[in-house]
Amino acid sequence: MAENGTPERGVFTELRDRVAVITVSDPARRNAMALDLAEGLVSAVHAAEANEEVGAVVITGQAPGFCAGADLSQLGASKEAGLRAIYQGFLAVADCTLPTVAAVNGAAVGAGMNLALACDVRIAGPRARFISRFMDLGLHPGGGYTWMIQRILGPQGAAAVTLFGDNLDAEEAQRAGLVWRSVAEPEDALEVAVELAARAAGAPRDLAVTTKRNMRVTAGLGAQRDAVEVELRAQIASLESPAFAERLAALQGKVSKK
Repeated sequence: MAENGTPERGVFTELRDRVAVITVSDPARRNAMALDLAEGLVSAVHAAEANEEVGAVVITGQAPGFCAGADLSQLGASKEAGLRAIYQGFLAVADCTLPTVAAVNGAAVGAGMNLALACDVRIAGPRARFISRFMDLGLHPGGGYTWMIQRILGPQGAAAVTLFGDNLDAEEAQRAGLVWRSVAEPEDALEVAVELAARAAGAPRDLAVTTKRNMRVTAGLGAQRDAVEVELRAQIASLESPAFAERLAALQGKVSKK
């Protein structure tokens, strides 16, 4: 907080239960993704990945918003360079090797939707709104939005949200499959997101990273037998790991005491 009690502007990280909670903060502008905030988000995600004490990441915005979109006023003469610089923020989240959860505590608009979609799972508070708005602005979607939204909602849902401007609140987004869970109280979005992320962070870190990577690989395969081969190598490696031996022994000890 600033001295006057106003939340500071920037990207901030708090470590909770092996979860890096990364907050994009510019509340006066509903956390619009400016160039410096995108750069700060990249740095924060990379720092979380480099920290062995971090097992998962939560992305959120400073209340009362999540992210009001990209600050297009900063693009300047080189529009391509400016857009690519803004993209780097949510692409860092999309490329994050650790499990990621979005705590959507307010409106996710345009590039703000990109930021939410870039996470593996989304938790929505009662004030969450998912608003494409690209068509309303006369602006083509960017940053991989069309790829992400179609993978998550399918062709019809993606068209409804993108082409026809059907905005979704938290409950509607959950019914559509855009959100994993919606919560009743504003502060619960972050708490539930951290609780969920902490479960992933409680697993062996290298196992979570490998499993997330292989889920992306197998999603693009055409047959179950192909997925078996991808999983087999990783499963054998985990069977031979000290973490598996320790956890199996602990489980067997609990069973034997019953």
